[in-house]
Amino acid sequence: MPYSRRILTYAISAAAAATAGFVLPSGAAAAAPRAATSDFNGDGYADLAVGVPDGTVGGQAKAGYVNVVWGGPRGVGAHGSIGVTQATPEVPGSPEAGDRFGASVALTDLNGDGIAELLAGVPGEDVTDRGKDAGMVIAVGGSRNGPGPGSTVLTGPSPSAAYGSSVVAADLTGGSDHNKEIVVGGKDKVVARVIQGEDSMVTTVVTAPMGGRAPVLATGDFDSDGTADLAVAYWTAGDPSTQSHVRLWRWDADRSEMANFWNTDNAGVTALAAGDFDGDGHDDLALGECREIADENIDDPCGPEHLAKGGGIHVHYGSSAGGSFGSRAQTLNQDTAGVPGVAEDGDRFGAALAVADVNRDGRDDLVAGAPGEAIGSKAGAGAAWLLRGGAKGLLDAGGAAKSVTWNQDTPGVPGVAEAGDTFGAAVAAGDHNADGVPDVTVGSPGENASLGAAWLLPEGSANGSAAFSPRTLGLPYLSTPQKYGKPLNSH
Repeated sequence: MPYSRRILTYAISAAAAATAGFVLPSGAAAAAPRAATSDFNGDGYADLAVGVPDGTVGGQAKAGYVNVVWGGPRGVGAHGSIGVTQATPEVPGSPEAGDRFGASVALTDLNGDGIAELLAGVPGEDVTDRGKDAGMVIAVGGSRNGPGPGSTVLTGPSPSAAYGSSVVAADLTGGSDHNKEIVVGGKDKVVARVIQGEDSMVTTVVTAPMGGRAPVLATGDFDSDGTADLAVAYWTAGDPSTQSHVRLWRWDADRSEMANFWNTDNAGVTALAAGDFDGDGHDDLALGECREIADENIDDPCGPEHLAKGGGIHVHYGSSAGGSFGSRAQTLNQDTAGVPGVAEDGDRFGAALAVADVNRDGRDDLVAGAPGEAIGSKAGAGAAWLLRGGAKGLLDAGGAAKSVTWNQDTPGVPGVAEAGDTFGAAVAAGDHNADGVPDVTVGSPGENASLGAAWLLPEGSANGSAAFSPRTLGLPYLSTPQKYGKPLNSH
């Protein structure tokens, strides 16, 4: 059934949150724009959202669902989970073939009440008076007893708008209410729902050809003014002209709109992540699987061209307020000293990124996935890396990295590397056992004939690693390829 109801998002979980009894996990606090909780049930443990847009619901192929996996003393995967679909009471709409509920997910505390809401993109949703595949984003409130009331955040304005292809949330306006704005990516468009006091407005961030790909979104304080900014990446080749961009936007209070303040052209990327990798107190921006798309305007937008082989990670570093963001940069791939492996075409190194200070040294570390990595003769088995932050960033003064890598043949990691597993297609980080140290989760949507699975690496280590999947979590439709494990989201 098409659905177009709109409800002010930030009220959806107020009643449930009032009795949630939330307790903050121990450990050092993250930098302000990234400080968030993914505790959906208010038990003091960070939870994990797994989007399963290819999942079958009620016999409807690719209707999609989101699996919220509970954190606990043993991390995620050992304490059960819940499924959220459009068949869940009070969640807008109903499951229909091709809706792809969960194509994008964000599990974050929208209103600062200490309990997370779930944002789920539904880019294939047909909306009354808007047309086929107009798309939508739905917010579902968390509570002690599971999913709370849900509401529609935004619906696409026209057929094939595909709103919900990507979604992020952050306090972009810096208002005293500390509510987070929700940014929605659709086909050739990015928009933001902005909350100012009792008012709500929708503003267009950018409209441009994006080659049929979901725009890549991330948030961080890139201008060092204490308020979160928005990073957007997109590219298209030859339709009608080749263009590729990574662009930064901040809220302009005088004009009540997002203002573009920094760009790098010709850089086509698959993932973005913000973190303070050199520990100087200013956010940096990592561009994952960065490659030059067009030979004009800017030479080598992703750093030295040979470091793009197999997928390169290019980092623009922040500077003090009033300084020039991105004037210092580093680039690495699997041919970089200290990065295990060898750069090969098709590895897709950096296709998924996540940030956490795993060793708690005050410098963020970067988790990078390479779903195309061959393990021995097993093409596309996939791998993931933990790249340590340091005084100079991800590379030291000599240009070397400090990192570890994991795959399903790594000692201590359950399973066996097999062709097409795509281990590393998604990565996430969160303190799931509340011990003050972030844990890493790696998705492998090609595992078990594309049923899919995910791996928990406690404190970023193979020691004590565990796998979980729709089968181990008791989810339905186990014979259907669900590609469980992409996307992932936690904080």
